[in-house]
Amino acid sequence: MRFAEIVKLCVLCLAWFLLWPIAVLYFFSDNRDAILQDMMADMKYREADFVGVNAVIYVFLMDRYYRTLFYHRIGKISYVIKWIWKGERTFQPLCHKMGGGIFCIHPYATILNAKSIGKNFSCRQCTTIGNKNDDRPEERPTIGDNVTLGANVVIIGNVSIGNNVIVGAGSVVVKDIPDNCVVAGNPTRIIRKNEV
Repeated sequence: MRFAEIVKLCVLCLAWFLLWPIAVLYFFSDNRDAILQDMMADMKYREADFVGVNAVIYVFLMDRYYRTLFYHRIGKISYVIKWIWKGERTFQPLCHKMGGGIFCIHPYATILNAKSIGKNFSCRQCTTIGNKNDDRPEERPTIGDNVTLGANVVIIGNVSIGNNVIVGAGSVVVKDIPDNCVVAGNPTRIIRKNEV
């Protein structure tokens, strides 16, 4: 064994010792598949080679944003351990219908308050998804599958974002966006339609 492999193994053993409650919560969660898909999206970005629950532990240690999403996925039971391994206070995934494979790249000051978010969603910092008026929560956006949002994107109101959509940085979305397109601007406009 090379020195790097020995160090990696030692860190993993220490992590298992410290994080066994996380593994237990993961195994008893109803959202195991979504948690695993989120982790796989994160691992793909990091180009790390852990698999299964070891990967969940690794990403949990390395990424406080992932911890926040993990706590959201496992629900109120997360309060038992949240005070030990803190998440990110400025990242607020408030949506209860989220597909797996969500990956948020440095989602500082990000609020995800949609009716639903499809699978393989990704966003960057300062993203706001929500409603125009707090006393009308039904007027929140619906996000499709395979949607990517650039930094500082705002999606407000009862709008639908289709599948396979890329929203450019700094865009403000207040109207529906069809499937398979790239949009940008304030207000957004279609830059390109992608053929499937």
